[in-house]
Amino acid sequence: MNGKQFSAAMKHGFRSGLEVRTKDYLVERSIKFKYEEIKIEWEDLMYRTYTPDFVLGNGIIIETKGLFSADDRRKHLAVKAQHPKLDIRFVFTSSKRKLSKGAKSTYGQWCNKHGIQFHDRIIPEDWLYEKGKDMHPALIHCPYKKVKRS
Repeated sequence: MNGKQFSAAMKHGFRSGLEVRTKDYLVERSIKFKYEEIKIEWEDLMYRTYTPDFVLGNGIIIETKGLFSADDRRKHLAVKAQHPKLDIRFVFTSSKRKLSKGAKSTYGQWCNKHGIQFHDRIIPEDWLYEKGKDMHPALIHCPYKKVKRS
């Protein structure tokens, strides 16, 4: 993302154009969601927290990614291992993007290998209305964000 796109996203309280498009998509469909409202602790020789991008009203956690770095992948494997009941899914700008320069595997292949659901550019409609599997304790007392349509 270039500086102009980042500035435009930040103006609306988001970190990327993909996050803004995801918010708009959810608002257009009147789907309840939370944006960066909770912190999930995970351990990596020290305690850390992970702040998911979106938490749908059904408890499904959506992480939007344009760039899916090696650090992000390591973090998500640790979070998944330490919080196996959480339903974390990815929306990529392109799941066909290679994990790194010269890599044979793509973002989508990595997700398949680790049993993580993903989609490109938008949240699939069936995810929006799917019954959630589990609720993180932080979700129970966290109000849903009311976001105006842009």
